[in-house]
Amino acid sequence: MNEPPRLQTCPRHRLECRIAGAAWWKRGLTFAVLAFAGCTALPPQQQGAAPQSAPQTQCVGAIEQPYGLTPISDPALLDGTVQPPGKGGLCMGQAYQVTQPLTVYRVWDSSKPWGEFGKWWSFTPPAGPRDAYRVANEICPSWSALDRVTQCRLKVGSEIVIGTGQSATCDPKDNASYPPSAQIQVFVPNDNSNPGKQLIFDCVAQAAWP
Repeated sequence: MNEPPRLQTCPRHRLECRIAGAAWWKRGLTFAVLAFAGCTALPPQQQGAAPQSAPQTQCVGAIEQPYGLTPISDPALLDGTVQPPGKGGLCMGQAYQVTQPLTVYRVWDSSKPWGEFGKWWSFTPPAGPRDAYRVANEICPSWSALDRVTQCRLKVGSEIVIGTGQSATCDPKDNASYPPSAQIQVFVPNDNSNPGKQLIFDCVAQAAWP
């Protein structure tokens, strides 16, 4: 009963007692209060680290260091690919420079021939069925019929973005929506208005898919 007040503080401030050392009690108290006040802000800070992630969303999967690519810093390129929930695109992404002529694949809509050499590709050959491919890559029916596939190689020196998929909320007539996906997608900023600015070459003739 004659214990000093110091022992009565711990039950009321257990977080402070765990963080502070015996010789740094006051410093530990300050740190604990700040940590408690800011605990809800920590997850967004972690998500904002490289690779870049969309805010206020739960991405799935991970980006592993690919062969033939070197990571670079290109915030402008990332800003055009990492999207908020419901918008498709990437949930998290990392910019890279191509150091090897890697093979990429694109599934596109034959009714829109200008889209054959568009911006969204993959490193793995596409596999059906079509509906499963839509879910894995968050592609709404009104965006693409997904009935042709083209294979190309990336030009060395090109700058691209790879990452995992963001959720997509489709047009009401599609009667579909897709959650975030761990599927790795490849963003290639091709300029179809100028063939000299396309970042792909050595393309194989289009084929019906799936």
